[in-house]
Amino acid sequence: MAGNSKEQRLSVRVYNTLQSLGCPLVDGLYLREPDSVQELLCSPSLHRTDILKWICASICPTLKEKLSTIKATQNEDLVKELTRFGYEMMLCKPNDRDLIKGLAPPLQQLRFLEQLLMVIQADSRQSSSSGDDSVRNDDLLQELMIQDHLSDLDMLLNPVCNPWPAHIREHLIRTQSAQNKMNGKQHSKPSDFINRSDQHSRLGSHGEESLTEAVALLKSTQSTLDELRKECEFLQSGSAAALSPCALKVAISDMSQLMTAFRHIYNTDFKAYCQRAPPALNSGTSVFQSVHQLLHTCNTELEAVKQLSETSAFLTQTVQQLQTDKRYWSKGEKHTLPERLEELKNRYVSFLSLHQS
Repeated sequence: MAGNSKEQRLSVRVYNTLQSLGCPLVDGLYLREPDSVQELLCSPSLHRTDILKWICASICPTLKEKLSTIKATQNEDLVKELTRFGYEMMLCKPNDRDLIKGLAPPLQQLRFLEQLLMVIQADSRQSSSSGDDSVRNDDLLQELMIQDHLSDLDMLLNPVCNPWPAHIREHLIRTQSAQNKMNGKQHSKPSDFINRSDQHSRLGSHGEESLTEAVALLKSTQSTLDELRKECEFLQSGSAAALSPCALKVAISDMSQLMTAFRHIYNTDFKAYCQRAPPALNSGTSVFQSVHQLLHTCNTELEAVKQLSETSAFLTQTVQQLQTDKRYWSKGEKHTLPERLEELKNRYVSFLSLHQS
């Protein structure tokens, strides 16, 4: 059932994932050709829309009720709601309705479906890991609710710090041993568990002190919870749609995948380069350093010559302006500097000739 193109291989993988998750909309189809699978997942149809609705409702159960209120004739409202959900999951654009309708490129559609299914798989793994604890708690509750043990239950609701009854103690020991076996730890000794129960029986003499400590601990815990609630207020604001729990779950999943990919690339490609010894410097580096210093000195001297040439040109221009511009007054007219100097020279010569004669 393997296809040749990338779209066909991805469509087969998405189809197998839907079957493994128990999607009722693909149960009984028995598609074997990759072209048929791709046509089912990437072509606009009512069946494809129902599959997308099932995937989104599996991620967010509250969405199922909202989608059920939309009539079959209100197709645009359904597309709008699914587009909004995809945008909150940070998997599409806010107006990317072609992706929901099945009009986008097949590869883009298949990647969108695969990312949604990854969220469902992550939720199923998390729920299965917590299933054992719930089973053990149910067993304990069933044991306590037996008619013969109702008196023991009254004693638990109104404790007087007495040791556990024998049959309850045995059940707790079995539960603790089973939990240790599931966690791969060594079995705790029954005597240790009984001793812990017996320690509670000796608290009667210190009841008031224990009650005071418990009240103080509850107050400190309440203050800590209030501080944490204040720090997480941004998650409950309506404007921060991108920070919804579903969006944060997708972001954490993406970050985990990126870290895994980086670790793989680092271990396979970059780790060998990072652990290599630094290269040995050549003995001829002093020659390059001397050449670099000489070039730097030459550049400095050339810059000084350039500035000297610019200064000389500026002075020449200034002198020319002084010789040609008429800036000095004499007898009601402006004259140039050479003319004024010539006039002063003539007056001086006339003065000397007058006194010498």
